[in-house]
Amino acid sequence: MHDDLGHDVPLAQAPARVVSLVPSLTEAVAASAPDLLVGATQWCTHPAGLAVARVRGTKNPDIAAIRALRPDLVVANQEENRRLDVDRLRDAGIPVWVTRIDSVPEALASLGRLFAEGLRVSHPAWLDRAADVWRPAAPATGRRVVAPIWRDPWMVVGADTYAHDVLTRIGLINAGAEQGARYPPMPVTAIADARPDLVVLPDEPYPFTAADGPDALAPLVCRLVPGRALSWYGPAMVDARETLTRLLA
Repeated sequence: MHDDLGHDVPLAQAPARVVSLVPSLTEAVAASAPDLLVGATQWCTHPAGLAVARVRGTKNPDIAAIRALRPDLVVANQEENRRLDVDRLRDAGIPVWVTRIDSVPEALASLGRLFAEGLRVSHPAWLDRAADVWRPAAPATGRRVVAPIWRDPWMVVGADTYAHDVLTRIGLINAGAEQGARYPPMPVTAIADARPDLVVLPDEPYPFTAADGPDALAPLVCRLVPGRALSWYGPAMVDARETLTRLLA
């Protein structure tokens, strides 16, 4: 059995204790097989009231704390987690399933395989609902957007990313993809030069708010959106399309 990157995942039987190092994967496991989840990062905010051990962050997980939880499987993501931490867990004898998700179709396929082959649980109904939601093609609006993910320095959503694919699938043109990198630096002057119709400001990873973000980008039109709708794969996908379409109309 292999994960999305082709690494062997040595599981003799279905896992009974799972640690998740990715907020969206934590929500997916908690929504579908809650009895399996024993640990998650401090950034794993969904579902609300999740009562599992916390193992620090996505980029600095507490390896000793994870080992103490005696997980049968750790789930991670190529973009969210460091190869160093994955290697340390594997060196400690803990199987790790690493996902790679750069588009909506990849999310649906990757999550389906994780549940079927990695977790060995029933196919979740929300995954079928998400597939139905995202199947229809959206008409191109011709509207250009830039979607910053960080400030000081300013960085934006670029090409070959899940968030870029989401923006494209709701009919928008992601001007950040023209910068030639996954998350390119893009100063305010460059954002203005891209002539976006909208600047999309998610509340994560940088917590943009009405008072923090639009102030530096005036007179560009800014719209605040939930980062969960833009970049979380999992149950969030079911409502994400309607949420983003409404907020960015």
